[in-house]
Amino acid sequence: MAITKYHLGCTVWSLKEWVGTFFRDDAKQKDYLAQYASVFNSVEGNTTFYNIPDPKTIKNWGRQTPDGFKFCFKFHRSITHERRLHEVEDQVLRFIEVFEPIEEHLGPFHIQLPTQFSPKEFDKLEKLLAILPSAFSYAVEVRHLDFFDHGRHEHRLNRLLKSYNVDRVVFDTRKLHSMKSEDPTIREAQKKKPKVPVRFETTGSRPFIRFVGANDPINNEPYLKEWAIMVADWIKEGLHPYVFTHAPDKAKQPPIARKFHQLLSELIDLNPMPAWPVEKQDEQLGLF
Repeated sequence: MAITKYHLGCTVWSLKEWVGTFFRDDAKQKDYLAQYASVFNSVEGNTTFYNIPDPKTIKNWGRQTPDGFKFCFKFHRSITHERRLHEVEDQVLRFIEVFEPIEEHLGPFHIQLPTQFSPKEFDKLEKLLAILPSAFSYAVEVRHLDFFDHGRHEHRLNRLLKSYNVDRVVFDTRKLHSMKSEDPTIREAQKKKPKVPVRFETTGSRPFIRFVGANDPINNEPYLKEWAIMVADWIKEGLHPYVFTHAPDKAKQPPIARKFHQLLSELIDLNPMPAWPVEKQDEQLGLF
């Protein structure tokens, strides 16, 4: 049975390292999305930060995913990082229009702002939110520490997001940055991932959580339990959270997501996570 009541996913859907551990042993690249979507009901669309796909590719993604599956595509870097929201109205509308053929598969568009984007540029964010088509949903990620001041800058940001029912992305890297490790994947992630405070306040109806910690579920468990409690409360309040489990080693993401779902299911009534493609394969082989 499919995951319901919230959306859960990883940062990618096309990872060859998953063949034989998450995907079936015989999985080819053309099979990856369909096999991924047989388990998870959402994915971070980070690929669109670097390249905007062609219409044929987008329609193909829609055909390979079931009803209820949601892509959370990230705004292209030319909008957020190169132009820093300066006079991007036409560019934004063209970007969103590209994905209209799979409108039913669109979760919140992920608007990730660069670390240098400060409250001094707040008016550009206001202008952006004012022109976003209301038919879609959005989540904004800020990284400048002035937006975490518990004061006027943060209050102003939250008021603005609430006024448009736009969610504030929570990027929880507490576990990642607390670790001392020689693992190259962890050290690289610590260099790249921001170290920003965590906020539990919601500004929209689709709380958007990005969690990155250790490469194994057990070491992440205290944080996953904390998020399970928050997500359970949000669901009880009628909100629909999106939760994405990162890992320094991307190949380790599915077990962390499974652990989170298990912890959440101990708090509220949920369907069990569907079996992984490789597990279904093993079950079929066991029949012979």
